[in-house]
Amino acid sequence: MPKPLRKAVFPVAGLGTRFLPATKAMPKEMLPVVDKPLIQYAVEEAQDAGIEEFIFVTGRAKSAIEDHFDHSVELEQTLRERQAGEALSSVLDWMPPPGHISYTRQQKPLGLGHAVWCARNFIGDEPFAVLLADDLILAKPGCLRQMVEHHRKVGGNLVAVEEIPRDQTSSYGILDVERDGGQLIRARGLVEKPEPDVSPSTLGIIGRYILEPIVLTVLEHQERGAGNEIQLTDAMAKTIGLIPFHGIRFEGRRFDCGSKVGYLEANLCYALNREDLRDRVVSMLETMP
Repeated sequence: MPKPLRKAVFPVAGLGTRFLPATKAMPKEMLPVVDKPLIQYAVEEAQDAGIEEFIFVTGRAKSAIEDHFDHSVELEQTLRERQAGEALSSVLDWMPPPGHISYTRQQKPLGLGHAVWCARNFIGDEPFAVLLADDLILAKPGCLRQMVEHHRKVGGNLVAVEEIPRDQTSSYGILDVERDGGQLIRARGLVEKPEPDVSPSTLGIIGRYILEPIVLTVLEHQERGAGNEIQLTDAMAKTIGLIPFHGIRFEGRRFDCGSKVGYLEANLCYALNREDLRDRVVSMLETMP
């Protein structure tokens, strides 16, 4: 029986250059989808999956994230005085309790694998999740919660995957499939950003992982790979054969909020999924040229 999953890592040290100038002074993870920042969606997804400890791997100019997950005494007091209960709930109800959030710095931009390794002292010797806020997933139950249910049965390393166009394989980590069980896929390997003509499949890994601590040991000595960065997928590949490795086709829809079109699409779809906004958004779309 695998150990219970209690901890999640949120790598948030990236510069967000694709959204400049908006991200010049604001972390890309704080970009709002409708009225909630991307990083809050990721944390709420983790909470729904039973995560108790939240580890943020940050960089310079990321203090807005820390402020967002802290109390704003002046704002809360003003809302109480105005008896704005709904607004007050929107800034309080989702916050993790004191002592359940940790921060560490990724002092050099050496890739996702390096960012996860920077959290090693907070993770210890137990399985952990990794959530990339850029990948916003509209799903019920949440993507990570779906993954936890499978991880309880199979253990090992587990990643969320989806079918991608073959001409986009060079932008993803790709599974080399051993057995495709429909929702659960057992992999014999994975390749980081292969060219389409040599890609072993079109199952691309997206930003949700459940990993065993052996990955941290491998990352300790991992050399740079694609993009001259320390790749998390390279470290996971080295654990295949030592522990189980699976992908899961999650039920839901992913939005690549690291791209401008994906971000705009996410805002539209999330607005259409809100009862308080749907009718007005539909009316707006019908009147657009």
